[in-house]
Amino acid sequence: MSVRVDGERLLRELAELAEFGRDPAGGLTRTSFSAADGQARAWYAAKCEEAGLEVRLDGLGNIVAGLPGGDDEPAVWSGSHLDTVPCGGAFDGALGAVAALECVRRLAETGRRSRRPVRAVVFSDEEGNYHHLLGSTAIRRGFSESELAAMTGRDGDRLVDALEGWAWARGSRTGTRVDPARVHAFVELHIEQGPRLEQHSVRIGVVTSIVGLGGGLVRFHGRADHAGTTPMDARGDALLAAARFIGAMPDLARSSGPASVITTGRVRVQPGGSNQVPELAEVSLDFRDPSRDRVAAMLEAIDRTAQEAAAAYGVTAEWDADEIVDPVPLDEGIREIIRARATDLGLSSTDIPSGAGHDSQNMALLAPTAMIFVPSRDGRSHVPVEYTTDEDAIAGADVLLATLAELADS
Repeated sequence: MSVRVDGERLLRELAELAEFGRDPAGGLTRTSFSAADGQARAWYAAKCEEAGLEVRLDGLGNIVAGLPGGDDEPAVWSGSHLDTVPCGGAFDGALGAVAALECVRRLAETGRRSRRPVRAVVFSDEEGNYHHLLGSTAIRRGFSESELAAMTGRDGDRLVDALEGWAWARGSRTGTRVDPARVHAFVELHIEQGPRLEQHSVRIGVVTSIVGLGGGLVRFHGRADHAGTTPMDARGDALLAAARFIGAMPDLARSSGPASVITTGRVRVQPGGSNQVPELAEVSLDFRDPSRDRVAAMLEAIDRTAQEAAAAYGVTAEWDADEIVDPVPLDEGIREIIRARATDLGLSSTDIPSGAGHDSQNMALLAPTAMIFVPSRDGRSHVPVEYTTDEDAIAGADVLLATLAELADS
């Protein structure tokens, strides 16, 4: 296929998107269902409208865009997410979302006829403020009202409250599941978020598999008391128990396996006064491994370790675990197409696993799925200095376009 993406437009739109959610501390804070997220979605929808694309929304804010009609055949989907971590970067998710839109738009502009329609998708809350891979999980299996009602964000706000009056959600929150028969294939372009491609001077990563992940909250419940008048041996200090627990996590990860990782990225303490003994310490957890069995084993070990830490300080522990997101292999047939199209474009490529979670691992349970990685400078991601060169962003989008076009004809 000779058609290429409009590289200048792609880069311009990535820069425009990066203006939504600018954080005073640097980077982007575009939390799902926030005002900044709404601004980004309005911008995205306007770009779709300019291109003559129809935009469809579901009850949790997932966006699917494409030329009107064409529903007689299962569609080829591509996309990613617009939300970011707090003070994150401008490429994670954004590159894949903008590139998918660019590919659908270029296919429409050329008047190219294919057997199957191609759709651009934006998934809600990929970063898991309320739930790991919320939007793609909703597409894969859906959520019950009780599940949605129990979801809270990093600031303690409830998902159902955040969705009240949200302009970018339409229809039933529990009716989001997509029939697998509607999706022929899914391909996601993403930055690597690691150093391997850059270190080996390789332009395109052909992703072989995506890591399994779990998460949740451990809540240590103690008793609030005066910091000056309560003897040390009479305290029920929830934060001391949490500190012991957090300190045990690196060894727990090492004992699980060489690829296992555990992160405690957030701690919330109540009452929160410097002269009060903490009665509650809430610790967030993110843990990952390529093996589902090891992820499940870490989940159980976390609970045991929390109970031991709580007992050591005379408090109690409650482990509220999220659903495990299974590791998945990606489709070899699509991976071969990606390799071949990269070669056609004169781009080096290599097979590479993903240590980060992605919406693709949910889509892989609906349809044949693959991912394309492009290099990240110094392997940095989820930070303001996250960066992928213009040349690599355009190269990845060109490979994506060629891959989607071939799948649309299959």
